[in-house]
Amino acid sequence: MSVSCPALFIAAPASGQGKTTVTAGLARLQRRLGRRVRVFKTGPDFLDPMILARASGAPVYNLDLWMGGEDHCRDLLHRAAREVDLILVEGVMGLYDGEPSGADLAARFDLPLLCVIDAGAMAQTFAALAFGLTRLRPGLTTAGVLANRVGGVGHAATLTALLPADIPFLGTLARDAGLELPHRHLGLWQAQEVADLDARLERIADALAATALADLPAPVTFSAADTPAPPARPLAGRRIAIARDLAFSFLYQANLDTLEAAGAQLCFFSPLADAALPACDALYLPGGYPELYLDRLAANGAMQAAIRAHQAAGRPLLAECGGLLYLLDSLAGVDGDPAPMVGLLPGRARMQPRLANLGLQGVSLPEGDLRGHCFHHSSAQIALEPIARSRPVRAHGAPESVYRLGRLTASYLHLYFPSNPSAAARLFLP
Repeated sequence: MSVSCPALFIAAPASGQGKTTVTAGLARLQRRLGRRVRVFKTGPDFLDPMILARASGAPVYNLDLWMGGEDHCRDLLHRAAREVDLILVEGVMGLYDGEPSGADLAARFDLPLLCVIDAGAMAQTFAALAFGLTRLRPGLTTAGVLANRVGGVGHAATLTALLPADIPFLGTLARDAGLELPHRHLGLWQAQEVADLDARLERIADALAATALADLPAPVTFSAADTPAPPARPLAGRRIAIARDLAFSFLYQANLDTLEAAGAQLCFFSPLADAALPACDALYLPGGYPELYLDRLAANGAMQAAIRAHQAAGRPLLAECGGLLYLLDSLAGVDGDPAPMVGLLPGRARMQPRLANLGLQGVSLPEGDLRGHCFHHSSAQIALEPIARSRPVRAHGAPESVYRLGRLTASYLHLYFPSNPSAAARLFLP
């Protein structure tokens, strides 16, 4: 069964152009107008969805044709189209960057492009960039272009002087620090770290209200994916405790959904603030920013002891990236002294000034094949023989090691559970 819903794919020529600013502001504007909005993020990302969820008032899911597969993406879009008045899909990096790219996703689901271009240091060349973005790949639909960081009315006129008539110009956002979203080495700040986030979102929405984006775009037809078999419930009756606070927050909503569909009961705790684990059968330590909270994590010896006791009892524990770092003997900032961590994995890590590894990865574990990605600025030395090495999608990507100690599984990989729900469930079984 097919269903129609207005939709836009927010694209750009590169990162840092203002895609998230525009997507979040547009979600807030349309929500303010009484419309139900669902936002998606292209590719693996944890930080942008936090901002977008605050703006839209609904969970944000990731769409990745390799990591989740076409049917998974189709199902997410179709279910959203049945429930809301507008779908927004934020792209990743530049429109044609990566494999698969944002252009691949937009073409696969006939999503019209809203191209956001940082015009702050640009004049008539704006038109050439808009032309190239929208015409390089035949078959893409263009909703229009928006100029970001514009100096004024005169600057806007110069930007559009050579713009072809069949590329709609939808408006501008001014060069204004109040419309920016703060960021650090892994991307945007987490939503809960931005004290004035809602005020910023309202200002962006106010600015977009003066553009053509206040109107709903044209509807798109979304078809249903092949109906999958009802999921097995191997985790029925099992309780999984998940770390979630400022230090550990890199969680895919689809991962949580997958665990619940497998029958698990989820509960959350804070390694920063709590002295004990909740009653649980398994433990999940996702990625995040442990390096920003070394003193607090090191000082919480009661939590460290609780995690060691959980592992010693033979109960499952999955640690990803920041979770891996937390389980080491020590973790240090770029220039700081090492801080003692949980001490379950024999090794140490230090943050690096440059990116250490990035990209989509597949891995074969005893539980089955899973897909995911890595993105980290730390380097770790771990005195264990890995049970597996991941396979990077990029030709020049670096593989990541997966370590196992009893029922503890740890790596730099951020696994995407919908890529193999049964394998993901087995990671949390005795």
